Amino acid sequence: MADTGIATLDFGALPGSNEASVTFADAAVTGASKAEAFFMAGDTTTDHTASDHQYAGLFIALSVDVTNGVGGTIYGRSADKMSGTFKVRWVWTD
Repeated sequence: MADTGIATLDFGALPGSNEASVTFADAAVTGASKAEAFFMAGDTTTDHTASDHQYAGLFIALSVDVTNGVGGTIYGRSADKMSGTFKVRWVWTD
């Protein structure tokens, strides 16, 4: 079984932050599930363009921690302070 979704990662208003996280809900996720998060090149938010999303992966590293029966948390980290919101896509499978 696999599922996908979209979440919004918020680094906050200027000056922003080096870290942000967002949770997603999916009760079918198990402790053995494998999950990943990624930026999609056509996505936009009120803060960032499709071009920003296309290159966000060069500046922001993403990781995912799953929680059995709940869903997971997507973490975004950057060496530089980022600001505003980015859409992130997630996918998981057993």
